[in-house]
Amino acid sequence: MSAIRATRVLTGITTSGTPHLGNYVGAVRPAIAASRAPGAESFYFLADLHSLIKAQDPAMTQRSTLEIAATWLAAGLDPQTVWFYRQSDIPEITELTWFLTCVAGKGILNRAHAYKAAVDRNRADGEDDDAGVSAGLFMYPVLMAADILIFNADRVPVGRDQIQHIEMARDFGQRFNHVYGRDWFTLPEAVIDEQVATLPGLDGRKMSKSYGNTIPLFVPREELRKLVFSIVTDSRAPGEPKDTEGSALFQLYQAFASKEETAAFAQAYADGIGWGDAKQRLFERVDAEIAPLRERYNTLMARPGDIEDILRDGARRLRERYATPLLAQLRHAVGLRDLSAGAVRSDAEPAAETARALPVFKQYREDTGFSFKLVDGDALLLQGARFDAPRDAGQLIARLRRGDAALSTGVDAGSVLLDGQVIGTLGEGLAIDALEDALARLREAAAAA
Repeated sequence: MSAIRATRVLTGITTSGTPHLGNYVGAVRPAIAASRAPGAESFYFLADLHSLIKAQDPAMTQRSTLEIAATWLAAGLDPQTVWFYRQSDIPEITELTWFLTCVAGKGILNRAHAYKAAVDRNRADGEDDDAGVSAGLFMYPVLMAADILIFNADRVPVGRDQIQHIEMARDFGQRFNHVYGRDWFTLPEAVIDEQVATLPGLDGRKMSKSYGNTIPLFVPREELRKLVFSIVTDSRAPGEPKDTEGSALFQLYQAFASKEETAAFAQAYADGIGWGDAKQRLFERVDAEIAPLRERYNTLMARPGDIEDILRDGARRLRERYATPLLAQLRHAVGLRDLSAGAVRSDAEPAAETARALPVFKQYREDTGFSFKLVDGDALLLQGARFDAPRDAGQLIARLRRGDAALSTGVDAGSVLLDGQVIGTLGEGLAIDALEDALARLREAAAAA
């Protein structure tokens, strides 16, 4: 019996700009904590190919890649316990991008948020729909799908604005699986962390490079102090009680302090602490956490060759372990084969038996939740019920694949039950036997694989 593999969690890190405190609190720190969780195999990659869509300054691309790699390493990412690599060092990703491009529906890509936003801007300006839109921007979701599917990631932590890209990756993976008759790809699940901290910047708005209000993560100590003291506050004088609600200063402090420290700071607000004293406390608290990281970061930045070695070693080992073997299988699956390896059939000499494509589960979002279908070619075998979360649908699909409970039909025409609970309806005119046969084929194929 084969061992159950660890859950694969994949995180892409765009190599654009210099990391700031908001990046650290909202992404770097929680991701590194998650990488230490038991039972997970973590993948962290520098998305330098993605960065080329917006940034065409070679020196800036190189510098940003170095700074961001050094940031993650300085913050505690351990390349010996996680996969840490540069996207462009895995050529199999770009090859898989083409395979997926050949099955991806253009209609789906037309609905991608970034592309639609560009089209809407052009229309508002009276321009042609595609004015200034590169093929890279249009094809971004396919490259992102390849990033995920190449390592059969189970979970992908993303912001809400990226959920659509995970759904596209699932769709492209399903299409490839169906066309080439086997579950080549695990269908990933988006993971949304509702607790992700969003830090305010110097002007009180969300800390963002586009607003020019960021506090760079590893500026020298004195520069950090100057930036903290430039945070906008109101005109209330020392001794006058101050509100923590809506205070950028308080929110920043809270992101770095313990509950006890935060409570004490809130009391100081109520007691009328002066803004200068409050900023000094914030500076000292942030610097206490960042200072040791800053020292490691400066050491790493002074030795870029060491970072290059770490990234190349991660990519080399990852290619040997996963990417190269999978692409060899996929090349064979799509017909890019060694011509001397066997007889080549012509159209005039058809095979005695064409391999039958396997049924495919398709998960999708609805206005009121999530659902799934089981299809065999163009035939609908099972229409799933509605679920509040994609994970619930995914868990049910896993049970159906395993066959660990008997199916039955309900009182309502065509309804399908599992452990007495309605899980969906049969395709029109089908009997339960057809569904059970399809599920048996999936289990046999999984066992053979």
